[in-house]
Amino acid sequence: TMPASIPEADRRHRASAAFSLSFLSLVFSITAFSSSYWCEGTRKVAKPFCKGDSKGDLCIRFNSPDGNSSQAVQYIWETGDDKFVEKKFHAGIWYSCEEMINEEDEKCRSFISLTPASDRGVLWLSIVAELLYVLLLLTGNILMSVEICYYSSVIDGLKINAFSAVVTVLAGLLGMVAHMMYTTVFQMTVNLGPEDWRPHTWDYGWSYGLAWTSFACCMAAAVTTINKYTKTILEFKHKRKKLERSFRIQYKFPDH
Repeated sequence: TMPASIPEADRRHRASAAFSLSFLSLVFSITAFSSSYWCEGTRKVAKPFCKGDSKGDLCIRFNSPDGNSSQAVQYIWETGDDKFVEKKFHAGIWYSCEEMINEEDEKCRSFISLTPASDRGVLWLSIVAELLYVLLLLTGNILMSVEICYYSSVIDGLKINAFSAVVTVLAGLLGMVAHMMYTTVFQMTVNLGPEDWRPHTWDYGWSYGLAWTSFACCMAAAVTTINKYTKTILEFKHKRKKLERSFRIQYKFPDH
């Protein structure tokens, strides 16, 4: 049975807080893992030649009205940076997409195919670690929900509590390693990737921030779970000492 000195409301509150943090971490990690906004930036590409009557700043114009005439001398007005246009791109673990000039659609490519061959092993390790991170978070969520709904003895609850704490800590460590490995791979791809992909400017996107927020929630859930476990153990020891003290007093001064 549960010691009277452990408030039931406090135990439920801590269990619910740990579950909420762990559930948030799971949702954030799945969202980040499936999105392609870990990194965002721009690519500087040469403008295409204007076709037909098309005009504007996104294509190179000629001074000749008949652009197809081989007899006419064609002059390109754009010089220096005017010859180039910046295209936005975003990349994730699975694929990289960039906007098309004069079109609303995006062109997407597998990020694995863009990664240098020497770094693909690290990227696959990152993907496996991310999948294990999600799997362990899911396991921790199930254990915490079972603990909240478990109305039997506190001893059984403590066993579930201890296991969920270990699982959540392992998940957090795996998540941290996975995020760091992907960061390394992306930076190597920026430097050594194909010429037609290398970004002109780039920065980390919202998915990257969400992945690290997921890690922070995971570790907060682990700390809350460990704290709850430790507090319950200390309450048990305190209760046992009080019982031993009361037994000694009864032994010395028995009731007549």
